[in-house]
Amino acid sequence: MSPNTKQSKFTVSIVGLSAKFWTNIANSLLIHNRKILSNALENRGKGIPLITVTNHHSTMDEPFLWGILQPRQLVNQCLMRWAIAAHNMCFWSKPVSQFFAFGKSIPVNRGAGVYQEGVDFAIDRLNEGHWVHIYPEGKVNEKKIDMRYKWGVGRLIAECNVNPIVIPIYHLGMDDIVPNTKPYFWFMRVPR
Repeated sequence: MSPNTKQSKFTVSIVGLSAKFWTNIANSLLIHNRKILSNALENRGKGIPLITVTNHHSTMDEPFLWGILQPRQLVNQCLMRWAIAAHNMCFWSKPVSQFFAFGKSIPVNRGAGVYQEGVDFAIDRLNEGHWVHIYPEGKVNEKKIDMRYKWGVGRLIAECNVNPIVIPIYHLGMDDIVPNTKPYFWFMRVPR
């Protein structure tokens, strides 16, 4: 999964700017403490890993959540996050797999534990000083109930060669933008 390709730069930019449109222009948005994430993205020292952790209420949390970022950040393919993604949801065919790989998604197999190739790959990215994002619930929490968090985030933190910056994020309302009904993303709606 090499992100340093024209296809990856194009995918990251288009998806990022689309997220900006859907979360900021087509919908209303209220953000608290955006500067914390922006500062960590742009001003953390070279080689310092960044881990963001957030709840997962909608199939489109990833990538729409990143619509909170500035356009210059969204089109900077080297700055943008690596995201842990369910293999069965995002890597089920060659074209779909290529799209998600170009978008800096890392396939993991649900139920295979924290000692698997995708998690190892995420740790390698962190040890290079990159940003990795994870949804510790391990799936979309449609009912918004308390769930047991997977411990993969603990392994990511523990196996960083340098203490990472860890930023927890909590969001509400993504399932109003994209409802949790099949086929999910085809029914994006704009609230009135």
